[in-house]
Amino acid sequence: MRAAGIRTIGGGVEPLELPAPREPAADEVLLRVRAAGVGVWEDYVRTGGWDIGRQPPLALGVEAAGVVVAAGPEVEHLRPGDWALTYPLQLRDQGSWAELLLAPAALTVVKPPALSWAEAAALPVPGITAVQVVEKTLRVARGERVLVSGAGGVTGGALVQVAVAAGAEVLATAGATSAARVRSYGAREVFDYRDPGWPERLCEVCGGGVDAAVNAAPRGAAAALRAVRDGGRLVTITGDPPPAERGIAVADLVIAPEPADLARAVELAGGLELRLGVAATLPLERAAAALELAASGAPGAVALTLGP
Repeated sequence: MRAAGIRTIGGGVEPLELPAPREPAADEVLLRVRAAGVGVWEDYVRTGGWDIGRQPPLALGVEAAGVVVAAGPEVEHLRPGDWALTYPLQLRDQGSWAELLLAPAALTVVKPPALSWAEAAALPVPGITAVQVVEKTLRVARGERVLVSGAGGVTGGALVQVAVAAGAEVLATAGATSAARVRSYGAREVFDYRDPGWPERLCEVCGGGVDAAVNAAPRGAAAALRAVRDGGRLVTITGDPPPAERGIAVADLVIAPEPADLARAVELAGGLELRLGVAATLPLERAAAALELAASGAPGAVALTLGP
């Protein structure tokens, strides 16, 4: 089958010809991929920084949307012909940048009609991240003030929308070119992250700082902490938790493949409370260019397309 990925850890992304997957086991489904998400995290896999359960030659990709070809006998919520999306970790066979994908049924759900193939394919990572941060870790309550630092990216935008859906008053940081888009997600105020004094300006607006904050900006957690009130909460998803101070609870979150969280993200997307703007769709043969585009900070999701 046609695929795109790497032949060696650290190697460049290139077209691959790989064996088709085996028949699905009792708890698996086989998808004919229509679109696959592309994110900066693919580079962690490419360079060996993230083990997704398979060694090269490896089709990259950890998100996909497509048509169910076959389902194992224990699978009750999906059947052949269904349109579905998946976050298939750990990999049972190959990644999602391929014509066929073997996925755990528990991490595969029906695609909402409101989502295009590209939107559905790009939803799992940012959607699950936003649910796990906002609803499970920060436990944002209605009426709280919440900061999303790094809201201009795909995951940052999802964090803003899920916090708004939780009833929070959201403040955010982003670049000047992303500010209008972040406001369209529901953010009340957007501060330019290039301004070194933005945390103090935010505290002036809030009268003492936000109740909770999430940092999605590389090396941005320490600045976000300055914008949190005494006794508040901070979660960072960039692996840079600062030392706790002023009674602030600090957490360093790594996304986990939880079926309930994927289902919740899909529920929000199906209800139009969470939408991912798609910046670009490229054919499978241009996977290397798609990854470069995602890594360069595209103003929206990037996806590979396969089939009609």
